[in-house]
Amino acid sequence: MGRIRNIKSAIQVLAALGLPRTQQNERSALCLLALLNLTPDKTWAQAESPLVGITPMMDFAREHYRKEYASNTRETFRRQTVHQFVQAGSSNL
Repeated sequence: MGRIRNIKSAIQVLAALGLPRTQQNERSALCLLALLNLTPDKTWAQAESPLVGITPMMDFAREHYRKEYASNTRETFRRQTVHQFVQAGSSNL
């Protein structure tokens, strides 16, 4: 149950941060959860800030949220999610 709750909460966070609707999706939510090392058994108060690459994000989604992504989707993660996170962070500086 923690998996679904965390994914839904992450999507709400992405919306609250003002990310475009196209980034308010499960893939982006899983990237955010990976960037925070927020596994299903943790609360948002237990979020961390580890350095995480694209492939480890995909591994995190598979291991903790049972979402499998093909290795050839790394570029999609990078271009359609992580790049937008960086852009959003840059515009808030």
